[in-house]
Amino acid sequence: MIKFFEYNWQVRDEWVNWCNQLTTEELLQDRIGGVGSILYTLFHIIDVEYSWIRGIQGKEDVVLDFDDYKTLAKVKTLSMTLRHEIVEFLKSHLDEKQDRMVIVPWDEDEYTKNEILHHIIAHEIHHIGQLSVWAREKQLTPVSANFIGRKLKSVHSYEK
Repeated sequence: MIKFFEYNWQVRDEWVNWCNQLTTEELLQDRIGGVGSILYTLFHIIDVEYSWIRGIQGKEDVVLDFDDYKTLAKVKTLSMTLRHEIVEFLKSHLDEKQDRMVIVPWDEDEYTKNEILHHIIAHEIHHIGQLSVWAREKQLTPVSANFIGRKLKSVHSYEK
């Protein structure tokens, strides 16, 4: 499962770099489908990943406000900052009981740790697909979503 987190982070970083060719106005422009704008989609991916990881750990959710992250640089910094905490969790707790039930304050149902980890991965892949559609609408080449052929980092290479 760790390879899919690494894949998502690598693709996310490539999308952030891809966004450098767009103006702030283009990044914030409301789009059809998805959660709104290109920049908000990247923020949303990061926010959801972090919230669910904290939920698995039984930690309080940290509510992030997009108004505090309305530039590409701030979203990139947020991604890298929160990733360090997520890496520490994955390195030390990924092998723990996968069928342990988890309850989070924003959902009335309970899920296994395994379901949540798979949801986090699928959620990001879903939104990356939306970014690809928006890139093509702008007649720009999207970031490759291929898993094969990537030289993925080891989770240990994310250490501070």
